[in-house]
Formats: sequence, C-alpha cells, structure tokens
Amino acid sequence: MANGEGASLQFLGAAGGVTGSKFLFSHGGEQVLIDCGLFQGLKELRLKNWAPLPIDLARLRAVILTHAHIDHSGYLPRIVSKGYKGPVFATPATCDLLHVMLPDAAHLQEEEARYANHKGYSKHAPALPLYTVEDANRCLKLLRPTRVGEAVEVVKGVFADFRRVGHILGAGSARLSFQVSGQKRVLVDSGDLGRYDRPILKDPEPADRADWLLIESTYGNRIHPKESEAELRNVIRETAAQRGCLLIPAFAIGRTQELVYTIRKMEDEGEIPSIPVHIDSPMGIEATEIYSRHTEEHDFEMARLSNHERNPIRSRHMVVDRTPEESKSINNLKGPLIIISASGMATGGRVLHHLKRRLPNPDTTVLLAGYQAAGTRGRLLQDGAKEIKMLGELVPVRAKIKVLDGFSAHADQGEILRWLGTFSKPPRMTYIVHGEPAAASGLAEVIRERLKWPVEIAKFNQKVALA
Repeated sequence: MANGEGASLQFLGAAGGVTGSKFLFSHGGEQVLIDCGLFQGLKELRLKNWAPLPIDLARLRAVILTHAHIDHSGYLPRIVSKGYKGPVFATPATCDLLHVMLPDAAHLQEEEARYANHKGYSKHAPALPLYTVEDANRCLKLLRPTRVGEAVEVVKGVFADFRRVGHILGAGSARLSFQVSGQKRVLVDSGDLGRYDRPILKDPEPADRADWLLIESTYGNRIHPKESEAELRNVIRETAAQRGCLLIPAFAIGRTQELVYTIRKMEDEGEIPSIPVHIDSPMGIEATEIYSRHTEEHDFEMARLSNHERNPIRSRHMVVDRTPEESKSINNLKGPLIIISASGMATGGRVLHHLKRRLPNPDTTVLLAGYQAAGTRGRLLQDGAKEIKMLGELVPVRAKIKVLDGFSAHADQGEILRWLGTFSKPPRMTYIVHGEPAAASGLAEVIRERLKWPVEIAKFNQKVALA
C-alpha cells in the first residue's frame, strides 16, 4: 500500500503477563516481528507454544530481537522449524549470547522430552520437543548483528535501530521508523528496561521520541529495596558460619554475572569470607566469557577494574562446572559452599537436580534472586510451598527460602518513570506490556497521574491501528 497505509500492531505475547514477548508490526502488506519469545510458567501459558502459529510466515519479512532472554527469543527456532528463513536483527552482544542460549534451550527441550519418555510421566507418547538443536542452529545463520544506534532497513520503507537499556548484555529498546500518509512515525518497544547505577553495564540511554510506545511493566507497581547487597552479605555469612549450602537459581545471562561481581567485591572489601562458588551452568560460564569480551557495553567501574587486570566477574574461589560429571560431583560436597545454577525460575536446567537433592535439607538456603513468574517452581517456593514436583517426583521443602528482589535486572516503577522522562514529548499512545495485571495497572495509573500521558494496557491478541 502506498505511503505505508494500513500500519498496525498486534500483541501476540507479553500482554496480560510477562512471558512470550511477540509484537507483530504490519506495514504496507508486509510484517516485522518485534521479539519472538517463548511462553513460560503456568501450563496454560506453555501450551500456547504448541498452538498453531499466529503469524503468516509468507508475509513475515524480518524479526527484531530486543535481547537474548528466552521469553524474548526462545520461540525463534519454532518459527524457523515452520519455514521462516528471513533475517533476525539484534545487537552484536545479543547475537553472541544467542549462539549459547538457543542451542541450550533446544537441548533442554530434547532432554526433557527424553527424560519424560524414560520415566513415563508424560501424557504424550512419545513426548516430543518443541524444537530441536538443529532448528536452533538454523536460526543462528539468520542473525544480522546491528550496532547500537545504527539504522537498518528491515523491510522497504521501515528502518530499525537499537538503544541500550542496561537489562542484560546487548539489551536494547527497538525503534521502528516508517511513513504513514506521508508523515514520519516512530514505534518504540522498550524491551526489558534495566536498572540505573548497577554494576557491569552502562545505564539505559535516553529514549528521545515515539508516536507509539510499548513499555514493560514487570515491576511497574513496586520499588526495589536498596539493601539487597547487605542481604546477600548476611546470607553468605550465615551460610559460612553454619557450614551450609547456599543454592541460587540464577539466570545464566545477567544475574549470574552480577552476583559473582558482588561476591568478589564483598570478598575484596573483607565483608564476607571467601568460600567456594560453583558456577554450574555451561551457558552461564560461556555468557561470563562473552560479558568480558564486549567491552563496549561496560560501565566505567567495570572498565576500570578490568584495566587493572582483575576479572571483576570471577570470585576468589570460583569453580566452573562444565560437564555433567562435574555437576553431579557437587552433590557430594559439604558446606560451606555457594552453588549458582540455571534456570533462574527453576523451570529447567541443572538447578533442578540440585534442588531435588538439597531442598529436603534444613542446612540449605535457597536464595531467589530475581523475578519468579506465576506457575514456575521458583514462584511456588517464594509463596511457601511445602513440596515441589520436579523430575517426576514430589520433593519436600525443608530448606530455608529467601527472596532477594534488589538484584532484579528489571527497572522498578521509579526507574521506568525516569526513563520515560527522557522522551521529548508524550507518545500518542503508550501501551503497557510484559507485566502481570497488578503491575501493569499500577504502572498505567502512575503514568496517567504523574505524566498525564494517554495509556492503555495491552491485551493478548489485540490489534491496534498505527495511523
């Protein structure tokens, strides 16, 4: 259609919840998908991953990924398995992380299907993976690394660029510029907004302008506590004194690196004893190496420490457990020790085996150091569950469960408002996405009251005109 008439946006995920980010932009008869995330958490959400594709792949010309987390990128192998062969635009650091994350996600899909078939606890015979490692590897060939601030034409007449948002390495807001009725228009998706004044990564960059804005709301109704580092210090001291085990389910990308950075800082300042820290996540180990390589993402303090030939994201007694055998050997270790293992919401990965082994032990402390989505094992632990089903068994919970919200990589309400304050003028409409209902409505209310902006909470499958 001439001059881009008929531009629209459809919310295919992260609307009414925090996972499955997919926003389908249509312009002049062609389509661009902003994020391609996997639904996680509640079974009713996970089943959406198996539903018929809500995208006409014959019209889909490009995919843009704001960052590498699986709830924003993990559905990509699925659409590739169904025939998508177009480009996938992401920052260079995101592309590097995806080379680790997508094959790992596919491997987990295959392993869980294999384990379910072996134990016979799947309702399906045989249990099948959502996608395979082969599908994931085909995705990687489609990646188009795009530097922050560099505009690329993703389809005819539609240009995209990224601005840093500090959530994890390589994370950016995605901006689409296009013509509607001869007028230049801008659509911005915040992606997952990061924090200000946090270690390792640069702060979120100013936003400038948007006609339509998608803003995440994971912590849209909350303010992060300021004493998170002190809480971590106290938990480590208690673990050392009781010669116990501190088990931290942690996202391999971002959370693992910030936790190790903070532990090393506290060791160097004499605030905690140096005890073994096991990084039991092959993806977390590789991600840490990628974090070290991408110096263009580092904040001043990270760069300063690195220039003094000290690796700020390696503790004094850090042990990396790459192989399954090394992972299993941790079961035999007595405390004090710290185990950091993925996944962060205990939805899969090696941490399940450690939880199964150590949750029944009162000498174990499980530290939940980030957002726990509804329906995940992490959320059940956070809510006080007395037993947890994992790997086909019910496991009693006798360990101490502690929550450390301050290490979240998501901006809180105040930080979201700070970023919104960098817009030169109010968007024509702001859509609240990527938040549970209470968080989304809390953010919508404060935007209306303080900023006086027009705002609407996006609904799943809702389609809006951009005219």
